[in-house]
Amino acid sequence: MGGAFSTARAQSRPPNIIVILADDLGYGDLGCQGSRIRTPNIDRMAAEGARFTNFYAASSLCSPSRAALLTGRYPVRMNIPSVLFPNDTRGIPETETTMPQMLRSGGYRTACVGKWHVGDRAQYLPVSRGFDEFLGLPYSHDMLPLRLMRGEEVLTTEPRLESLTQTFTEEAVNFIGRNTENPFFLYLAHTTPHIPLLAGRQFRGKSRFGPYGDNVEELDWSVGQILRAVGEQGLDGNTMVVFTSDNGPWYQGSKGTLRGRKGETFEGGMRVPFIVRMNGSIPAGRVISSMATMMDLMPTAARLGGVSRPGLPLDGVDIWPVLNGETDEVRRPPFLYFESWQLQCARVGNKKLHLSRYNLPPWTPGPARVNLPLARPELYDMESDPEESYDEAPDFPEAVAQIRTQVEEALLTFPDAVRSAYRNTMLLRVEDTPAGAYPVQAQ
Repeated sequence: MGGAFSTARAQSRPPNIIVILADDLGYGDLGCQGSRIRTPNIDRMAAEGARFTNFYAASSLCSPSRAALLTGRYPVRMNIPSVLFPNDTRGIPETETTMPQMLRSGGYRTACVGKWHVGDRAQYLPVSRGFDEFLGLPYSHDMLPLRLMRGEEVLTTEPRLESLTQTFTEEAVNFIGRNTENPFFLYLAHTTPHIPLLAGRQFRGKSRFGPYGDNVEELDWSVGQILRAVGEQGLDGNTMVVFTSDNGPWYQGSKGTLRGRKGETFEGGMRVPFIVRMNGSIPAGRVISSMATMMDLMPTAARLGGVSRPGLPLDGVDIWPVLNGETDEVRRPPFLYFESWQLQCARVGNKKLHLSRYNLPPWTPGPARVNLPLARPELYDMESDPEESYDEAPDFPEAVAQIRTQVEEALLTFPDAVRSAYRNTMLLRVEDTPAGAYPVQAQ
């Protein structure tokens, strides 16, 4: 009787929204994506909801990806093209509206638990950017000085890294239990499986796949605890739970059969798992091939929360019609792949065009790293060739020209730094490139 009453009451208000974000989890690291690492809770979530096979982070790096998730806009629009380090003067600008700010206007309680990493100065911390509550780290757990914070207060500068997943999970479950009477937005941003890999004691050495596998299995446990808390509170039918990753895998982890890793605009760096469950509203067991991006969460949340979108134009689109099965895909502008300020690729429909590339992979020593125009743009079909192994540009010159035109039109809406970077890259000639760079031709 009590459970039925709780469910009816919950369904009379806007739905709760929970976003669980992994850190550096690869496209191929889940059981439902082909991994041998055990992820039964995430797999169950996919079986009870929908799993996307063409979902993209807005960057292949941490800070810009999170800024995009929280605003629905490309991170280069807000001067966050790359990773923020401790005491950086930047953060999500006050001119940007964040998802928690937007949802609070509709009566939502909001909490950020875990890793923030989009500004550590007071004006950029979660409680200054729309969250009622915050327990977590202001940046990655491999950065110093490390600080575990509640609100603006530093609880300790020596948090036990192996206990962070459990600490964040307990805080998230507690928040759910305290907010059964009102709609809520919970952003649970785990630090795992980003290095250093320190799983909790009950998961250490248990996965058969080393410390990385141990961390992924502990992450899966956390997802199970969140789903259990939602169910025990009678909120299953009125809570959308999202699971995804901020970018592709770094040194460890699997990108499946995709090409590239974290820090690259090949698919392995930016195509990530995306699983979403909302019993009764999102049909169970769906595998969705329609393209979607992290920036789509903002306009989708606006619809679900019954609130107005921010004043600044959003780069994401509302994907609720795809989620609930009303349509198979939504119309969207070209999706642009940025590496720092550099626009390197664009996807239109199933076609992805590579225009430029760094001369060196990320995280490697060598001569100066510089972005260079490809001597001939490369075109890949994301439906038949997601591995980006067969260049179709010679067979489809019209498609190359059309996408390039769309890219240049889209660039007109971006800041000067983006347009200048693109223009300067396209003007590079062989004699302008540093020693060690591969030869290119002027475009």
